[in-house]
Amino acid sequence: MLSRHRQRCNLLHPPGNEIYRHEDISFFEIDGKRQLTWCRNLSLLSKCFLDHKTLYYDVTPFMYYVMSKRDSAGCHIIGYFSKEKESADNYNVACILTLPQHQRHGYGKLLIEFSYELSKKEGKLGSPEKPLSDLGLLGYRAYWAEVIVELLINTSDELSIDDIAQKTSITHADIMNTCTTLQLFKHYKGQHIICLSDAVLERHEKTRNKRRRQIYPEHLIWKPPVFTRDQLRFY
Repeated sequence: MLSRHRQRCNLLHPPGNEIYRHEDISFFEIDGKRQLTWCRNLSLLSKCFLDHKTLYYDVTPFMYYVMSKRDSAGCHIIGYFSKEKESADNYNVACILTLPQHQRHGYGKLLIEFSYELSKKEGKLGSPEKPLSDLGLLGYRAYWAEVIVELLINTSDELSIDDIAQKTSITHADIMNTCTTLQLFKHYKGQHIICLSDAVLERHEKTRNKRRRQIYPEHLIWKPPVFTRDQLRFY
């Protein structure tokens, strides 16, 4: 079956626009309406690994952002996330998956980081669609904690929740939940402040030292797609 597939399929990369390239990692943007069969197949593949995934046939309302690793043979898919073309709830991710053989190598966090870089380009706050898988929830919590603590460490000025949201594109609710989980809120002279404890700083340092990869925004060549009313009419 594999040899038959190789004879018929001559694609060496996902069928979309390459919008990011750094070292051996590339991201491709794919319109579910233009690449209907390919995106349906990707969604069906995801259903094998995501228990909660129910939508796999109706792919036209979504854009797909596929991360791949390049070598001399072409681009090999590592994972992807999908995103609604028009989200009433400002979700920046509808479905996210790192293929099992690539899990626990930092690629999940790379996908999450990339989704927030797109939100920054759009000038919007974003959050993933719920429910998340157990692994997805752990990944997001780790990302939010790392980004928020890193920002607080590197900023000498006082920061409000709104300041953090504008700088990171993380929603106010996700920031509040993360700060509460990390016990960053302290009561001081009649008001609540954000304070980094030694334990949080130590944990953050260990996480930062273990991190393998990151997204470099200067390598992202992308403008937010604009859709007309007719283009957002899905049948």
